[in-house]
Amino acid sequence: MPERIAIIGLGLIGGSVARGLRARGHEGVLVGCVRTPADADRALALGLVDEAGTDAAVAVAGADLVVVAVPIGAMADTLATIAPALAPAAAVTDVGSTKLSVIAEARAGLGERFARFVPGHPIAGTEHSGLEAGFAELYAGRRVILTPTAETDADALATVTGLWHGLGARVTEMGAAHHDEVLAATSHLPHVLAFALVDSLARMAERTEIFDYAAGGFADFTRIASSDPTLWSDIVGANRDAILPVLSRYIGDLETLRAAIEQGERAPLMDCFGRAKQARDRFTAARGG
Repeated sequence: MPERIAIIGLGLIGGSVARGLRARGHEGVLVGCVRTPADADRALALGLVDEAGTDAAVAVAGADLVVVAVPIGAMADTLATIAPALAPAAAVTDVGSTKLSVIAEARAGLGERFARFVPGHPIAGTEHSGLEAGFAELYAGRRVILTPTAETDADALATVTGLWHGLGARVTEMGAAHHDEVLAATSHLPHVLAFALVDSLARMAERTEIFDYAAGGFADFTRIASSDPTLWSDIVGANRDAILPVLSRYIGDLETLRAAIEQGERAPLMDCFGRAKQARDRFTAARGG
């Protein structure tokens, strides 16, 4: 594990990296970069890092590994800010939910240091955010996708892979475009649907009564609508080319169900519900329940 690790952003994802390293006995120096001096003081008080500040360039100076855990909307500025301060051998990775957009921003922002950049995305998280949201076991047994480019340095890739293995994660490599297509269907679309459903119901005249009678199914389906709106607006915008086709397909499937309900046809509903149950049961079984 690298001796000096800088983590830019100590919310759920970055904070869990710091907590996970601490829990697993990392003996090197952890440096954190946050938005405000008050956040820096809080990060130190929580024991997340050994050093904390608000200047990303200062944070990465001398670091062997830099984890950029900022929202997608802040990625370009952050990468450009840290580039001049990076040590020549420093490996840099991100945790963004889209990869094609981040790779383009890294290529532009890091310049000649781009080869030391390893695009990454841990498939883990909750709807919570902030310095208090992280926990040490967030990545244990979870998948992390790395999307190295043709230019990615093998040593940097090995360093980043070692970080995630050290946190208990399972590392998979795939192309960035394929990543964005997969995540559009499995993560980004569900967030769009959850936000849209809750917003639609909240704007109904009888919304108070609706939420009074909402039960576990509503809570389960809409949990992710408590996620950060700014973060997810940026993700959807960055991955719109992959999201639009799967969203259009879903709208088409909904129109088919709507027609079946309108016409009183039970068979299409049974076909859809049956296929969905089988697929969901296989997914749950594969994850150990």
